[in-house]
Amino acid sequence: MDDTSDIVAVGFGPANLALAIAVEEHNAAAAPEHRLRARFLERQPRFGWHRGMLLADATMQISFLKDLVTLRNPGSRFTFLTYLHERSRLVDFINHKTLFPTRLEFHDYLDWAAAEFADRVEYGATVTDIRPVVAGEQVVALDVVAEGPAGRVVRRARNVVIGTGIEPVLPHGITRSPRVWHSSELLDRLSGPEGRAATAFAVIGAGQSSAEVAAYLHQQVPDSQVHAIFSRYGYSPADDSPFANRVFDPAAVDEFFAAPESVKEKFLHYHGNTNYSVVDVELIEDLYRRVYRERVAGHRRLHIHHLSQVTRVDERGDGVVLRVQAMAGETGHDLAVDVVVCATGYRPMEPDVVLGGVADLCKRTGSGLFRIERDYRITTGDNVHCGIYLQGGTEHSHGLSSSLLSTSAVRAGEIVDSVAAGRKERAGVRS
Repeated sequence: MDDTSDIVAVGFGPANLALAIAVEEHNAAAAPEHRLRARFLERQPRFGWHRGMLLADATMQISFLKDLVTLRNPGSRFTFLTYLHERSRLVDFINHKTLFPTRLEFHDYLDWAAAEFADRVEYGATVTDIRPVVAGEQVVALDVVAEGPAGRVVRRARNVVIGTGIEPVLPHGITRSPRVWHSSELLDRLSGPEGRAATAFAVIGAGQSSAEVAAYLHQQVPDSQVHAIFSRYGYSPADDSPFANRVFDPAAVDEFFAAPESVKEKFLHYHGNTNYSVVDVELIEDLYRRVYRERVAGHRRLHIHHLSQVTRVDERGDGVVLRVQAMAGETGHDLAVDVVVCATGYRPMEPDVVLGGVADLCKRTGSGLFRIERDYRITTGDNVHCGIYLQGGTEHSHGLSSSLLSTSAVRAGEIVDSVAAGRKERAGVRS
């Protein structure tokens, strides 16, 4: 029996979970000879999506209707509404009158869907290489190499879909330690010895995560002192107005992909405030109310250091001393805290990390980025007869939603359609 899969997907976060659903629904409608076989390799020991930031009151920034499947197939059994029905909360959710569930609830939805594919996911498997399988001068398949709990495994595929997600970014010169954290690990670190003992925190960053972390620590850690430090004058509101939100529509991907490079640059510049370094206005107003109330009461615990940057971090015994430099002048001061939380964002993980031996098969733009086709497949040479697809890391070719949940359902369907078309084409060649 041929053990070559049609798809081996690297990573099993929301993007490739949406892909698994798309494959499942394709197979349900396809003739037996056109069904796809897919496997998934995930380095985490179990399904998880930003577990360290599942703060009790934090809500999603997108509608629940932009779940894993609804925009592609509203009748699917994997919708958020079906999940609510199975959890016996559908009526309660309706009465809640919101489009934005908590992040905790949405994570439970993702976990619920992921459980359906447990027999197709190898957890704890870290992909270390992808190697071309050559026949003559033709690349006919790809071997995905991973290190897992049982040692090295090799999974052969006709197509690889890389969905390795994003990785935390710390400011230049700052490294993680038991007292210097990235926001992605907040809840885990807070339950550790340094976190439990901490009462003074510095939170670096001006985006949604930084505001959420500052609010959470201020509320959840009794009598804590929380110092929010950022280079902006104030938190900037996210533009989630209806017309601006259209940049996350599936149709916007088509327009962006077809646009000249100069237009793409303007597009990203104009609408960066829908996604980057911005905060929900309700949270901004909540933080401002807290600061004002404390000024009136004469007991300040939440401190805003605007137009400021951290120029030095020194760990000294049982604490950390930051040098906080005012950007509007030459003044600066030392700030002693127990813990520093860097809520300084993420960047897409470089596909090169896992592409290994097949990276040289991939074509690049003049800027060194991968050249991506509309179906999210990396452009390769004519001698490559298998597909390498990216879920994420395609903002330069597909726009702002390339790594976001907003278009994951549609994007996964487009990739499955492309893989299925390739399978039919190969079958036609053989016949």
